[in-house]
Amino acid sequence: MMQDAGHEMKARMRADLRAAMKEGRGGDARLIRSLIAAIDKAEAPPAREGSGEAVQHHFLSGSAEVERLSLDAERVRAILLAEIEEHEQAAAEMDRLDRPDRADAIRAEARLTARYLSQS
Repeated sequence: MMQDAGHEMKARMRADLRAAMKEGRGGDARLIRSLIAAIDKAEAPPAREGSGEAVQHHFLSGSAEVERLSLDAERVRAILLAEIEEHEQAAAEMDRLDRPDRADAIRAEARLTARYLSQS
């Protein structure tokens, strides 16, 4: 079975997450979790029209299962670039608020995220 780029990237990130947790790098672990969540969100299928009502499903019947969307490498790259841009904007805001320590930490998160661009 061919794996999509989103699934492959999340597998790499989960390996990095385990390493960060074992090494006590809590900040890296939090960032990697948020990156995995961003990819998960992009894989979610769009809501169907009229799906506002709750429907009762039977446990383990498979009736609630919805296939995730496959992401190509370009889509994964776009997600990572958006995350980097968000971090850069947050760092600029911290600079504006005269919080250079926080701005530096946010820029470090952007650099960590950028490492995944070469892997996408």
